[in-house]
Amino acid sequence: MNPLNNLVDWFRYKGSVLVAFSGGVDSSVIAKAALLALGKKAIAATANSATLSENELYNAKKIAKEIGIEHIIFKENEFENPNFAENPVNRCYYCRNTLISGLNEIAKQKGIQVIVDGSNHDDLKAHRPGMLAMKENGVKSPLLELQFGKNDVRNIAKELDLSVADKPAMACLASRIPYGETITVDKLDKIEKAENFLRLLGFKEFRVRFHGGIARIELREHDLSKTLKNRRKITDYLKDVGFSYVTLDLEGYRSGSMDEVL
Repeated sequence: MNPLNNLVDWFRYKGSVLVAFSGGVDSSVIAKAALLALGKKAIAATANSATLSENELYNAKKIAKEIGIEHIIFKENEFENPNFAENPVNRCYYCRNTLISGLNEIAKQKGIQVIVDGSNHDDLKAHRPGMLAMKENGVKSPLLELQFGKNDVRNIAKELDLSVADKPAMACLASRIPYGETITVDKLDKIEKAENFLRLLGFKEFRVRFHGGIARIELREHDLSKTLKNRRKITDYLKDVGFSYVTLDLEGYRSGSMDEVL
């Protein structure tokens, strides 16, 4: 059976579904499949919080409209949980618990039976403490249950003609801060401004990691020459934002580089 058909069938008898929606490829595929199976009984919800950049919130609104699914945006404050701000290695566990609280409230208001997220089978290979919080709270992960990895998901996205099929992975802004270093709104703001500037310069896959007063920039190898051409612009802007030093990581961009210390 076709993977897309398998995914749509997964939703077929779920009654009604609320999708934890980031606007990335995983949650977009989930949202579209839920809509195909359940129509108006499928709803997407995005948490607007300090760890989500305005650019990603805009993209989430855009892709939800493209999919055609009802989209709810709700306020979330991870800082209500002091464990989150302390930034332990299982930070995502506390963040996801806060997220689930908001999703449960929406599900209750809307009379929705099932909450789902976009965790896929490849996530099992990485450090994902947030998945435990989802499991403990009864959130379902259809891609995980169907054993679909990232390549499967991107292929389904292409079959659905979703504009995010090739969208790079984008973790929350808190993932740019080393474990054990306190997370603050000011630090998240500096990171967001720095990454927005690089995006305006035309960079697509990158991270600005926050190490005290140091900005550690991760880029794809083919972008290194462009970085050197824009060296003065980048350093001037990031120093204006509040970084004391601006560095380029010679290992380049890799998702989850903060987990390398674990």
